[in-house]
Amino acid sequence: MSSFTDKIIKHKKPVVWIFILVALISSVATLFVSVNHNMMDYLPDDSPSMEAVDLMEESFDEPVENTQILIQDVSVPEALDYKQNIAAVEGVTSVTWLDDTADLKTPIAMMDDDLLDQYYSEKDALITAFIEEGYEVSATDEIYELIGEDNAVGGEVAETAESQRMASSESMYAAMLLVPIIIIILIFSTNSWVEPVFFLTAIGVSVVINLGTNIFTGEISFVTQSVAPILQLAVSLDYAIFLLHSFAEYRRRVADPTEAMKLAMKRSFPAITASATTTFFGFIALTFMNFEIGADLGFNLVKGIVFSYISVIIFLPALTLMFYKWIDKTQHRPFMPSFKKLGPNVLKFRIPALIIVGLLLVPAFLGQGQTSFIYGMGDQPEDSRLGGDEALIDETFGQNTPMVVLVPRGDVANEEALVEELESLNDVSSAIAYVNMVDTAIPPGYLGEEQTSAFYSEEFARITLYTNTGSEGDRAFSLVEEVRDTSEQFYGEETAVLGESVTLFDIKDTVERDNTVVNWLTVIGIAMVLFVTFRSLLMPVILLITIQSAVWFNLSVPYFMDSTLVFVGYLVVSTVQLAATVDYGILFTENYMKYRQSMSAREAIVKTINEKIFAIFVSASILSSVGFILWITSSNPIVGSVGLLLGRGALLAFIMVVFLLPALLLVFDKLIGKTTWKSNFHKEK
Repeated sequence: MSSFTDKIIKHKKPVVWIFILVALISSVATLFVSVNHNMMDYLPDDSPSMEAVDLMEESFDEPVENTQILIQDVSVPEALDYKQNIAAVEGVTSVTWLDDTADLKTPIAMMDDDLLDQYYSEKDALITAFIEEGYEVSATDEIYELIGEDNAVGGEVAETAESQRMASSESMYAAMLLVPIIIIILIFSTNSWVEPVFFLTAIGVSVVINLGTNIFTGEISFVTQSVAPILQLAVSLDYAIFLLHSFAEYRRRVADPTEAMKLAMKRSFPAITASATTTFFGFIALTFMNFEIGADLGFNLVKGIVFSYISVIIFLPALTLMFYKWIDKTQHRPFMPSFKKLGPNVLKFRIPALIIVGLLLVPAFLGQGQTSFIYGMGDQPEDSRLGGDEALIDETFGQNTPMVVLVPRGDVANEEALVEELESLNDVSSAIAYVNMVDTAIPPGYLGEEQTSAFYSEEFARITLYTNTGSEGDRAFSLVEEVRDTSEQFYGEETAVLGESVTLFDIKDTVERDNTVVNWLTVIGIAMVLFVTFRSLLMPVILLITIQSAVWFNLSVPYFMDSTLVFVGYLVVSTVQLAATVDYGILFTENYMKYRQSMSAREAIVKTINEKIFAIFVSASILSSVGFILWITSSNPIVGSVGLLLGRGALLAFIMVVFLLPALLLVFDKLIGKTTWKSNFHKEK
């Protein structure tokens, strides 16, 4: 360690300039990293819906519609004009309306009511279209211009386009709110006006480098773009605080700043390493998710922790020694009161803390397992253009989610029987197939390809179902299972089903399996690090109980508030909260174990509370601020859910560490001493 610190200090100027140069290069590289807003792309390739999509793209030229356009108060000729103009928009590859399924020479009053309900109701027309990937924003913007303010656009692509429009501006808005708040928190936690700049510079450089290295993968998910940079900043800011607080302590004892920095690096290195390692293993568990949005976020957070760790142990010491005189010149009086007498008062709550947590822990554990989840983007706020549009479409035509069934071609009678069976399902409003749209007495070979290509490829027949469920929920997912089961009764495993609700059903199936794997990997990984750090059998259990209690309390709130929760947010936060906030317990416990070697358990806990509660509060308030600002600023339900859970979780973790952890340490003190290698606990005479 001594030779390592000597080299950094000796070459401090080259170190600083190298990091700045790499950060500048990385900032340019971020411009060439694309952001993927399509959740379907992150499903495993072998999931049924992905295989079905691949099969249909290989077999049929016409895709499933992904956009709905409502035109109000129009005649049939006017609706056809709108359809023609929409078809001319770049990125729109197919447009469907009433004229594609019915002969418009037939008077409207004589048409089938079920068919009309799909396309034309009381002079309101619902046109469906398919917009290619990459044209979401430009195509929807042009369609908005064509149809005007009084009409509406909805569907999967409209949601993706809205997400793309808001992503960059919301990230910037969140950063503009967050950075001043963090600076204010850090000013209150230090005695220098310029010291917070050192913290943010060290971690900010690592954040930029992390974002720049994404050029090697070429693409990140929209969740990673929104969450990873801010989360990296909040989680790893502790490392910089540990180092510079130690440096400030040794400056008061040692005249030479260089010597003070060497001592500070040696003193803070174990705490920084332990903190970074637990967070590293917590985040690396996300990379094992089959639903690759979690894996993408986990990989970026793991990189971020590594870069932050390197920046704090190499860049920050060099930067501080180059400009430490600025710290001296910008000293200010402490703004926060002393916490030196807080310990005895906190300990008075040890028995109530144990009783309250004991009573609430089981209901919280059961409650977090019973929460209602959504697996897609959820409903958009009705005060937004998209939310208002989708509400208007649902109000006018009802919920309408298309689903496609592919079956082997050839057996017309079997196909006809399947279509009749599918049409009889409760939530299927209509089915469109060759056998019910064209006379089955006419062989497809007698008709032109234009008339049959929507229904038949060389190997498959395509049946399009229109359902009156939303894209997800119990009814939608139950219908997906019914459609799959019904199709398999007629054609065995040679069928394929696809559509938005089918994709979300597979996302649900995938992330539910991921949940168990990720949570166990997180707990096991962190427990191993804690075992090595404290060389104790019992201490990892105590720390995990403390933080896991906060996680369960946090995740049970939606159940007891009777609200739904985005499952991706739940899965990410159940890992991130544990990985990020266990640092509070590590900081507290390290000091307790050190003081326990020279004083009684009660004295050691009181002294630790007095000295460390403020540092833990600073860390928790920063992480909580990050979460709540993400929640406030993001229109994306997944990002907002992650933010709310993270903000609330950080506060709950702080409360658990301040009140529950001291109580557990006091109750199990003797057992901790016996199960810790070379504990050397002080024994009272």
